Amino acid sequence: MYGKIIAAVRTEQELSDALLSAVDTVFYLTPSVFTLAPAVEKAHARGKKLFIHMDLTEGVGKDRAGLQLVKNMHADGIISTRGSIIKMAKEAGLFTVQRFFLVDSHSVETIVETIKSVKPDMAEIMPGVVPKVMTSLKGTVPIPIIAGGLIDSREEIEKAIEGGAAAVSIGKKEFWEAGK
Repeated sequence: MYGKIIAAVRTEQELSDALLSAVDTVFYLTPSVFTLAPAVEKAHARGKKLFIHMDLTEGVGKDRAGLQLVKNMHADGIISTRGSIIKMAKEAGLFTVQRFFLVDSHSVETIVETIKSVKPDMAEIMPGVVPKVMTSLKGTVPIPIIAGGLIDSREEIEKAIEGGAAAVSIGKKEFWEAGK
């Protein structure tokens, strides 16, 4: 389904670089209605999965119609911080990654409750440099956890994976070649 490294890209140049890299999954964080279809087509032509960050996509509604558009374009799934978007996406038959930002110990409880309620397919915990939290979540929630954000070194990637992350999403392309 996904390798241990997920390319997190914002620009079309980063997308092009990711599609030429060893990763098999790309999180397209800032697409627009104009770049969606070509991005999905290029990713699939290279044998890669492309996930669209709905919260940051320009020109596409954050509603059922917008999600249906993304599905019709054959994106492999969506990313969102919003439980309501995740629920609508699941109803539309899209694979979902819910992104969470960890700010304090109460955040961990909120993440667990939200995952149990919203039921995303995967969760991305940010920042990803928190292996201790990965370990506690791995045993508490029934879905794979992705570590993302503030990861700068191979050591941090390894610690996140060792701590229980199923994968690490990272914008630094020097790590994409170790994509699987």
